[in-house]
Amino acid sequence: MSALLQAIGIRKSFGDREVLRGVSVEIAAHEVVAVIGASGSGKSTLLRCLNLLETIDDGQIILGGEDISDPRVDANRVRARFGAVFQSYNLFPHLTVLENVTLSLRYVHKVPRQAAEERGMLLLERVGLADKAREHPDRLSGGQQQRAAIVRAIATDPEILLLDEITSALDPELVGEVLELVSELADEGATILMATHEMAFARDVAHRVVFLDAGRILEQGPPADVFANPQEDRTKEFLARFRA
Repeated sequence: MSALLQAIGIRKSFGDREVLRGVSVEIAAHEVVAVIGASGSGKSTLLRCLNLLETIDDGQIILGGEDISDPRVDANRVRARFGAVFQSYNLFPHLTVLENVTLSLRYVHKVPRQAAEERGMLLLERVGLADKAREHPDRLSGGQQQRAAIVRAIATDPEILLLDEITSALDPELVGEVLELVSELADEGATILMATHEMAFARDVAHRVVFLDAGRILEQGPPADVFANPQEDRTKEFLARFRA
C-alpha cells in the first residue's frame, strides 16, 4: 500500500524546546490513523507541521509524491489539499454557518456561489444542521459548531483530513455526536490522521494507532496489538490510565 502522506525525520523546536524529535510516519489513502499520547507529546505540533501551519526545522513531508516541505512550495496551495479541524471550532462569528462552510469552496477553490451553497446544504443536511444554515455560530451548541467545522473541512473533498483533539473542548454528552460523524467518514473511505484522547474511538475506528511520547514515536501498529499487547513500558504506563 503506497503512502499518500509521508513525514520523514520531522524535527521542530520552539526556542530551546525540541517538540518533535525525528518523527517519521506514513498514511496510506483511505487509512485512518490515530495519534495518541500525553498532553505535550507533540501531537498537535505534528499535525500543524504536516499542513504547513508550522515550518519544520528538519526532515521532509511528501504529499502525493510532492515534497511539500520545500521552502519554494506555495503553502496556501498545499493547505487547500488538506481539510483541518482543531480543538476550537474556528468558525467566523460574523458569518452564517452556510457562509462558513462555503468560504473555502468559493474563494480558494473558485466554486460558483450557487454550486457551493448547494453542496454546503447537502452536507449540512447530512449532519442534521440544515435548519441552522442561516444561523450564526453563537446560536449553535458546541457539538453543532464542531460538526459544522468538520463539514467545512470536508466540503472541498480534501486528500487528507487532519483532526486535532476535536472533542477536547466539548461537554461529554456532545462528544458522541462528533465522533459518530468521524466514524461515518472513515467508513466511507476518507483518509484521516487524528490526534485524540478518545482511546475507545481510536481502538474501534482507526486502522493504525501511533503512540507519540516526548516528540518521538515509541510504538505503532493495529489498535488490537497496541492496546492489548503494548511492547514499550511507556506505552503500557500511558494506556493503563484508560483501562477499567
